[in-house]
Amino acid sequence: MRTVAGPASLEIEIKRSRFIAHAARVDSLEETLAFYQSVSDLSATHNCWAWRLDHLHRFNDDGEPASSAGRPILSAIEGKGLDHVMVVVTRHFGGTKLGIGGLVRAYSGSAARCLDQAGVIEVQARVECAIEAGFGWTGQVYAALEACSAEKLAEHYTDGGIVIHVDIAEMRVQQLESVLRETTRGEVTVRLSS
Repeated sequence: MRTVAGPASLEIEIKRSRFIAHAARVDSLEETLAFYQSVSDLSATHNCWAWRLDHLHRFNDDGEPASSAGRPILSAIEGKGLDHVMVVVTRHFGGTKLGIGGLVRAYSGSAARCLDQAGVIEVQARVECAIEAGFGWTGQVYAALEACSAEKLAEHYTDGGIVIHVDIAEMRVQQLESVLRETTRGEVTVRLSS
């Protein structure tokens, strides 16, 4: 997943209207509301926004003509291939009407420039797994965990062996299963934790 490296803010002036863009990573619906409340300016003419979170996305024109503000902000997010991101663009009206095309360019441009300023990072999805192994296979299990960059969270012993709970990049689970299958003759099980 590609998302912003950190929060960013940017201010530009277009025909005496001030556009102030704020971008940040959001990981839940609650975080989208909190971010909006933290950066919106109630004294401004408009506080338009868009966010993308996994398969969900929303946008709001906050009184600007339909699809002239929120949709262009969302297009800027999607155009950069980002997820778990929210952008709020606040407009202080300067007295000159920009027209629909001018608004689209102003909102999408300020959002895109703000996202550029925030930078982009690649975040790997992570999952938790439980590995069950007999006592004789613990050395192979620990070697496999290290080879797959898995982080041990906890372990406990059972009558038949050991159960190790790990955090691992989702894309490395199959590699871990393969390594353990080969080195333990298939006698170790890996279960995704729910």
